[in-house]
Amino acid sequence: MSKRDYYEILGVSKDASADEIKKAFRKLAVKYHPDKEGGDEAKFKEINEAYEVLKDQAKRQRYDQFGHAGVGGNTGGGAGGNPFEGFQGFNGQNVNFDFGDLGDIFGSFFGGGQQQQRQSRRGQDVAVNMTLSFDEAIFGAEKEISVNLDDTCSHCKGNGAEPGYELKTCPTCKGSGQVNRVMNTMFGQIQQATVCQTCEGRGKVPEKVCSVCHGKGVERKHQAVKLKVPAGIDDGATVRLNGRGEAIRGGEEKGDLYVNIRVKAHKKFTREGDLILSDENVDMITAALGGEIEIDTVDGELTMKIPAGTQSGTDFKLSSHGVPHLRGDGRGAHIVTVHVDTPTKLTKRQKELLAEFSKPESRKKKLW
Repeated sequence: MSKRDYYEILGVSKDASADEIKKAFRKLAVKYHPDKEGGDEAKFKEINEAYEVLKDQAKRQRYDQFGHAGVGGNTGGGAGGNPFEGFQGFNGQNVNFDFGDLGDIFGSFFGGGQQQQRQSRRGQDVAVNMTLSFDEAIFGAEKEISVNLDDTCSHCKGNGAEPGYELKTCPTCKGSGQVNRVMNTMFGQIQQATVCQTCEGRGKVPEKVCSVCHGKGVERKHQAVKLKVPAGIDDGATVRLNGRGEAIRGGEEKGDLYVNIRVKAHKKFTREGDLILSDENVDMITAALGGEIEIDTVDGELTMKIPAGTQSGTDFKLSSHGVPHLRGDGRGAHIVTVHVDTPTKLTKRQKELLAEFSKPESRKKKLW
């Protein structure tokens, strides 16, 4: 009996991205797991087999070229493969399954595992908003952010112990920083090492806690953080300041500070990427005969030539007067859209001249 196409099994196209394949696998794996009500063991194994091939770029290339023969028709964990091969679920059946690819699902069962331990070693990230004027976003600026953050305690230097007292071995984990616990899951009982809550994974606790931070190792402080805003930054951009977030006990790695940029609207200019757009009005005579007008730009006032016969709605391009390129040299353009004003109050003589000009035989005559 021939096997079904792996792409068909996962319900994805042959040009699907790695993320699309992973997303499809996760959805189907949860739906058909045999230990779940309504599950299907055969489908589950078929789904897992398809994913084991398509998630691996080399295997996927061989499969695309040679079909099932290119991958040997057997994608189980095997020796040196899936470390959970042969794991027994509640129904006693052997299950080959890739736990790493469902980390976000199982994390809710197991409390985060290694990811939780890694996060506990690092301070929290912090996000703040900063509002810039239109010109500050165009040309850049030196700004200062006022923020309240958990910073290393100045009294205990971050170790959580009152000065003069030592750190002792944690009585809960005996200095390992971890405790073992048994979890009952849909796959049976699993023993997992988790971060010790008493010492937060450090293996030591203070003999006497700090009188200022009460053993936390951090204290709330007001900080003024300087930020150099790059020229050309746009509304909605985010600037990341590494290591300027919150601290944790022990003086370990601080989190990051994320600055979300908001740019105020300008009364005259609008922005589209690296372009600056504006509108200018010209009188009918200048539009017809040509001339010069004064226009506003982010660089100041400039004189712009208006060719004879300019029509309302005509765009003029001022090169290198737009937004500086955020990545690279040079600047975009300033696009000026001209609108021709039609006069509403005319003298008798002006009306006569326009009436004369409107006659076909008079349009060839020079009226001015």
